[in-house]
Amino acid sequence: MTATRAGSAETSAEVAREIELEQAHVDRVYAELEKAATRAADVEADGLARGRTSRTGDVRDEELTGLFERDALVYAAAKRRSAIEKQYEGLVFGRLDLGSVETPAAEREIRHIGRLGVRDDDYEPLVIDWRAPAAAAFYRATPVDPMGVIRRRVLRSSGATVIGVEDDLMVPEAPDDIVVVGDGALIAALTRSRGRRMRDIVATIQRHQDEAIRAPSRGVTEITGGPGTGKTVVALHRAAYLLYSERRRFESGGILVVGPSAAYTAYIERVLPSLGEESVALRALGDLVDGVTATRTDQPEVAAIKGSLRIRRLLSRAAGRAPEGAPEQFRAFVAGAAVRVDGPVLQRIRRRVLRSAQHNLATAQAREELARAAWESVGQGDRDAFFDAFDSSRDVDEFMATWWRQLDPREVLLALGDTDDVVTLARGVLDHEEAAAFAGSIREALERGTWSVADVALIDDLAARLGPVQETEPEERGFYEIEELDERAAAQALGGPEAVARESRAQRAGGSVVAPSDARERLLHGRIDRPSSSAHVLVDEAQDLSPMQWRMLARRGRGASWTVVGDAAQASWADLDEAAEARREAYGSQQVRSFHMDTNYRNAREIFDYARDVILPLVPDADIPEAVRDTGVDPVERVVEAPPTTAVELAVDELLGEVEGSIAVITPARWVDRLAHLDGAGDGRVQVIDPLSTKGLEWDATVVVDPDGIVEESPGGVRVLYVVLTRAAHRMTVLRVG
Repeated sequence: MTATRAGSAETSAEVAREIELEQAHVDRVYAELEKAATRAADVEADGLARGRTSRTGDVRDEELTGLFERDALVYAAAKRRSAIEKQYEGLVFGRLDLGSVETPAAEREIRHIGRLGVRDDDYEPLVIDWRAPAAAAFYRATPVDPMGVIRRRVLRSSGATVIGVEDDLMVPEAPDDIVVVGDGALIAALTRSRGRRMRDIVATIQRHQDEAIRAPSRGVTEITGGPGTGKTVVALHRAAYLLYSERRRFESGGILVVGPSAAYTAYIERVLPSLGEESVALRALGDLVDGVTATRTDQPEVAAIKGSLRIRRLLSRAAGRAPEGAPEQFRAFVAGAAVRVDGPVLQRIRRRVLRSAQHNLATAQAREELARAAWESVGQGDRDAFFDAFDSSRDVDEFMATWWRQLDPREVLLALGDTDDVVTLARGVLDHEEAAAFAGSIREALERGTWSVADVALIDDLAARLGPVQETEPEERGFYEIEELDERAAAQALGGPEAVARESRAQRAGGSVVAPSDARERLLHGRIDRPSSSAHVLVDEAQDLSPMQWRMLARRGRGASWTVVGDAAQASWADLDEAAEARREAYGSQQVRSFHMDTNYRNAREIFDYARDVILPLVPDADIPEAVRDTGVDPVERVVEAPPTTAVELAVDELLGEVEGSIAVITPARWVDRLAHLDGAGDGRVQVIDPLSTKGLEWDATVVVDPDGIVEESPGGVRVLYVVLTRAAHRMTVLRVG
């Protein structure tokens, strides 16, 4: 995906003119929409007027007809008005220019695509509903099969304001009067600037992309390739194609799209603007578990512990323990007999029950096992009478409420913050240093009140072991509670609703619905339910997923088809073999189809050659695509003194004068505070960003600060540096801190 880029076929003035043209059409659409809303209101008013009568007694046939017309008109008008109001935001999101290269501009057909069909006063379509057959080409056209489309355009809007456009070119060369913006402009420029050989390369790119986009929906489609080969765009167009061509299946089952960052999901909304929240769920790895949100990352060594499958043994042991504060023995009088069940017996009961059931769903089973153990401790008397008394015993109720209470998986994870406890529990799984690092990370979560991204997969694993927390049945209201309700009703009559509202707020302040105030409450806020499955799962940057994260995805993709995008050379997860095995288990027995993209058409050749020379000595089997575009300008490399603040400021100033588009300052954490003032510089063109957050993004130019520091701080080491070095389209400055 691309940040704003100034290519050879694209200038700021051209983009501004194209946005202005689209804005004029969008303004006209919203003006018609206002008139449509007024017409709907008039129809509704007319409908309400029908069927009225001043007569009393029997209803005449014509009056019944009027009532029916009233209901039909009011219903239809209300439905139309609701649709208009619901779809107001970002109504127009696409445009198709149809015809051929030889078709004169005046004879080409233009179709704007949107969330709702809108016509003008002459009943000419201004916007075509995306579900209509006439909109099919917006989702299904490709350069190999253009379906009569010359240019496909995506409009980005904020409310009713167009803020950007991006084009896909469907013909080998754009007509002279058509401006092409974005990646389409890059393809067009490549085709025009290199003659027959470049046209052959572009055609090959487009054919490979088309094959991947239109691959059968069933099974697994893997799309691989090095940086700049268009993997992400292909995957997203594939999702759009699947949702349009098999709408019933994927709208009802849903598509889960998992990406590395919020910037990624923003791009998805541009490529797939019509999908909406009902059919497509956009998630980062830290958001996959409902009720939990995480953006913080652990230290690499801690993330490696949490992501490996061996951590499951520690989680299994933690989930099998009695809850904190649970009694260590059971003592009570039942049916006149003294009952005593000691700790070892209680532990055996717990192990036996959990072999076949999830903790939160096994309360009744645990109670039955406890009853049998209690009877064995007595060993005499009337057995049936004993069990009846046991079932109705308040002592048993109180014991079960603590010994086998419902467990939130986050609570179990938070209990692993004591180093000595984790060392004991993780014997044979983690060494002492690893156990201490793991426990320290849990204490850090408690101090910060935030989970790490790696924690989310652990919470999901524990949730699968424990089962969903069961809500207790509300007790019947007692006499005094009913009396209290009567008193509140009287207070409302005397003091009005404000009095009751104040009382209600006071009651909530002492209950669980109040907003969490301390770190532990924030970590436990919300409810975790069973994960819902999707019909299709799309995963980008798949090489970064840990084995535990693959298991988390698998729980949401049971029976799903998959589209998986990645490049092993850019992995931030070190143990690729373990991750590959977890990935295969997530797929199940489904057929896997592979598509390989081998042409880098985004990075300038000079920039990619620099990145290639960094990665190949350390990762000799890296997937190296062929870069087909050059600028004649080599990357600038300088050795600077610490702190590098002045050197970075100088590099940014130079690049602001060399490129018209965006610039990223990519820095390890050690220099973030010193460089934060540059974020937003150059009229918003400059962004300061950490290495891991650059995944899937590109800029016109980059300043790479302290590459050795990036390697030291990043999981995956030099592979993450390789990602950083392939983010620039036109210019790159590398500052080594001496």
